[in-house]
This record gives sequence, structure tokens and C-alpha cells, in this order.
Amino acid sequence: MAGTVPLTVVIPTLDEAPRLADCLASVAWAGEVIVADAGSTDATVAVARAAGAIVIEGAGPTIAAQRNLAIARANHPWVLALDADERVAPELAAELAAVVSAPAHAAYRVRRRSFYLGRELTRGHWGNDWVVRLFSRERRFVERRVHEALEPVADVGTLRGTLLHEPYRDLSHHLDKMIRYSAWGAQDLYERGRRATFWDLAGRPTGRFLKAWLLEGSVLDGRQGFISAALGACASFFKYAHLWELGQRR
Repeated sequence: MAGTVPLTVVIPTLDEAPRLADCLASVAWAGEVIVADAGSTDATVAVARAAGAIVIEGAGPTIAAQRNLAIARANHPWVLALDADERVAPELAAELAAVVSAPAHAAYRVRRRSFYLGRELTRGHWGNDWVVRLFSRERRFVERRVHEALEPVADVGTLRGTLLHEPYRDLSHHLDKMIRYSAWGAQDLYERGRRATFWDLAGRPTGRFLKAWLLEGSVLDGRQGFISAALGACASFFKYAHLWELGQRR
């Protein structure tokens, strides 16, 4: 995979064979694509190599570490960080080509259009989801288990194009990912000295649901909006339940 735009795309993966091909096809114009794989047991590595991507095997242990390892190998001065469940929309591809040829900022944020159980979510967390993903290659992601983000950048521009995002393949995938990420999030909190209170267990999940459903308008996203808001509340409960359990064990 060697397109004409002088940009390196980095993608962390773990068992993403069903979705990776579409992701790679959406960045076929990029000058370099690096896939940092954390030990997939499916055909992820084969799919990446078949598309012409550079593959780093055994990357990890966190998504941030995977991203940083790939960034360190980048040959172009600008990097676009993607996930395997994201696609670069055509208008964003054209915009990226123009931006990297004459950058005006040190990094750029982009909005993700997220699709859930067959419907785009236009409200709640997913309806206003901005991420900093285009940056110069000396930047790195902050090391943590979940919700990794680029290190703080003072000068951040905004891209007009969007990323197309399908965070969950189906409801089972959502539930599996929610349980795994809640445990990781609890570990991050525990290592920072946090301990779970009764408010964390009872108040936070309730507040998260009401905020998403009513204040952020997920009620307007139909059944998918309700399910997303309800499972967001469940994720909050699971995280603090895991945190409580860690405090009891140690």
C-alpha cells in the first residue's frame, strides 16, 4: 500500500479481520500504512499484508503503546491515527491531502459519525464525538489502558471532513467490549489511588443514563439511542463495581 499523499496512517489491531479490509481501503491514497497488531488469532495480519500495509506484530500491551510503536516507525512527517472500526470519508481524504501539504496547526481534530445497530447516533456521547487524530510524528499517545488520547497539544485545528465509525459489530460485541473495558478502566483508576464509593456505584450510572437520554437527547435516536444510553450506564456501574472489588482484594 503506497499512495500519493505524504502521510503515515497507523492502526492498532487485535482480531479485527472482518473490518480491517474496509478500513485499509479507505486510506489507499496514503503514502504509508502501518498496522500494529497485539497478537491477533484470526486473519488480521494476513488481511493487512494483503492490502500492502506494513505490519508490526506483538505490539502492546495497550492501544496507546500500539499506536506509539507505529508512530515511531513512521516515514512521513504527518500521522493519521485510525482504529480498525473507522473509515475515512472521501471528503476527509481530500482535505487531509491539502492539510499535510500546507499545515497551519500542530494537530487537528476530526468528528466521528458513529453508527450503532443500523442507525447513526446523532445525540448523546456518540453524536458529538471529536478526536485529535492528525498530528506531526513527534507526538505520542498518553499511556493508559482505555480511552487513550494524544498528549496535550496547544495548537489544534479542526477538520471539516468526518470519520465513519462503527464501534460495535453487534450487541454481543458491545457487551463483550463493555465488560473488558470497564475492568481496564477500573485498574487505571485504582492505580491512580481512586476507590469506589456508594455514590460511584449507585449515583454515577443513574446520572450517566439521564444525561445521555434526556440532556444530550439520545431519546431522539430511537431504540438505538435508548440501548446506547442504558449500556453506557451499565458500563459505568461495571467499572466502579470492578474498582470496589479491587479495593476489597488488596
